[in-house]
Amino acid sequence: MNIFFAPVILFVYNRPKHTAKVLKNLKNNYLAKKTELLIFSDGPKNKEDFLQVKEVRNIINKIKGFKSLTVYERLKNIGLSNNIVLGLNQFFKKNKSAIILEDDLIVDKYFLYYMNCGLTIYKNEKKVISIHGYSYPTKDRTPNFFFLKGADCWGWATWKRGWNIYNSNSNYLFEKLKKKNLLKKFDFENSYPYSRILRDNIKKKNISWATNWYASAFLKNKLTLYPGRSLVKNIGTDGSGTNFGNVNYFSTKAKLLNRKIEVKKIKIEECATSRNQFILFFNESQSYVSKFVNYLRKVKIDFFKKN
Repeated sequence: MNIFFAPVILFVYNRPKHTAKVLKNLKNNYLAKKTELLIFSDGPKNKEDFLQVKEVRNIINKIKGFKSLTVYERLKNIGLSNNIVLGLNQFFKKNKSAIILEDDLIVDKYFLYYMNCGLTIYKNEKKVISIHGYSYPTKDRTPNFFFLKGADCWGWATWKRGWNIYNSNSNYLFEKLKKKNLLKKFDFENSYPYSRILRDNIKKKNISWATNWYASAFLKNKLTLYPGRSLVKNIGTDGSGTNFGNVNYFSTKAKLLNRKIEVKKIKIEECATSRNQFILFFNESQSYVSKFVNYLRKVKIDFFKKN
């Protein structure tokens, strides 16, 4: 199989330590030297932000070990969601495929190999919209590869034809899901509040490009390929991320195998077993988080009673 090496697009902001760690990790990836790296650096919000953004830019402009490096430095802060959406819109005007990362994602040594194989094998399968690198740590083993309806955002890849269906209108997406009676399925049988995030987008309480991406693909009945074992680990759960509140705490426990996985073409349909495993994982995770939050509330109440 002749593999086409897709460029990697990395989105960064004001976290120099995270950015340095992510770049060091990516630099050591198999196929890194054959990969073009493009970095979109968002601008500072205020004077306090300026020094951190400057430090990030010092790091990204000095990185070596890739086929080429292109850095786009935004003069003003436009926010994570806009940085990603506008960056991808710009990129896909002239390019056919890309691998997308953010500044808090550590990847498996063979992440780029998996992504490029997936992009090559399924490039002409219009029902397949993206290749995803992260997979939840479910109790039971899922297949080596499987499809789920929709799209995802923790280390992923797509083609121009895939990104072309992205819809930034959260209200349209929510109403369409509601009209088609798909909200429950969209929320993995009410196990994860994706529709609530869409509503928060509408109310401007939250700006989640990723939920819009998922909804856009879901409504078009598109599928995303997942690995049975995660090739991505999130290191952004220290509260420093823009959308840290949306991160599932249990999703940071991925153990990277750093072993080459041969991607093979499988039947292009949603895997019911894997979907049920995700639902079970979401339900158990939400239950655990609720218990933990209640515990913290109790501790806080007890503290104030004693003081």
